[in-house]
Amino acid sequence: MLTSKIENPQMFEEWIAALETRHLADLRLQEVTRALRALSAAYVGRRGTGVRGTLDSAGKRAAFALFYAPLHFLAAHLVVRALGAEAPPPRTIVDIGCGTGAAAAAWALASGGAPSVAGIDRHPWAVAEANWTYRRLGLRGRARQGDVARLPPLAAGSAAIAAYVLNELPEPVRTRVEARLMDAAARGTRVLIIEPIARRVSPWWEQVASRMEAAGGRTDEWRFAVDLPEALERLDRAAGLDHRELTARSLYCPGRAG
Repeated sequence: MLTSKIENPQMFEEWIAALETRHLADLRLQEVTRALRALSAAYVGRRGTGVRGTLDSAGKRAAFALFYAPLHFLAAHLVVRALGAEAPPPRTIVDIGCGTGAAAAAWALASGGAPSVAGIDRHPWAVAEANWTYRRLGLRGRARQGDVARLPPLAAGSAAIAAYVLNELPEPVRTRVEARLMDAAARGTRVLIIEPIARRVSPWWEQVASRMEAAGGRTDEWRFAVDLPEALERLDRAAGLDHRELTARSLYCPGRAG
C-alpha cells in the first residue's frame, strides 16, 4: 500500500500487474533489469539523450514501461493532488511528449476519470503504449504521433502537462513549447510542468520559473514518502536504485475554471 494517498491504489497495482503480463511475455526479468540499469545510467549521465532517447531495444522499452511509467504516474498524481489541480476536472488534458501516457492518466484519474486525454509523442512505440494505458485505465481519449512543438488548440477549461520531457528536448524546440504553454496559460489553460529535482537536468528551470511566476503561476519542489508496490520495489532494488522517496519539481499555472 502506498503511504502517500492516491485514488484507487488497487487500480494502480492492477495496472502494474497488467504491465508485467504485457512486457514480460517474451522477456526474462533479468533482461529487463539489465535494461533498466542502462536506462538509469543514461539518465544520470545525461548522455545526450536522457531516458526517452534510448528506447532502442525491447528490453529498454519494457523497463521504461514497467518502472519509469508507474513512477511518473505516481509522482504526477501526488503533485496534482498537492496542488489541488484536479478540481474542477479539466475537460481535456493534453500530454506533451506523453511517453506511455502515465502523466495525463494520473491527472485524469485524480479528477475522477472525467477528463478526456490527448497524448502527443514522436515515438510510435510510445503512442501505441499510451493508447493501451488509456484503455487499460478506462479513460477516454487517444495519443497520436506528432511534433510536440505543434500543439492542438488549448483553451480555458482544458489542461496541458509536460512531465519529464522538456529536459530532453533540444533548446529551440523546448523554447517553442514553453512559449505555447505560456500563451495557453494566459488564455486560461491549466499548465503543469514536472521535472526531476536535480538541477543539472534542467539548467533552464529558473528562467522558466520566473516567467511562470510572473504570469501568476507557482513553483514547488516535492518529496513524497512512498512504499512501492512489490513489483516496482523488486525492480528498484535489482537495479541498485532507492525510491522510498519520490522527488520532483513543478511549475503550475492554474488557469481559469470553465
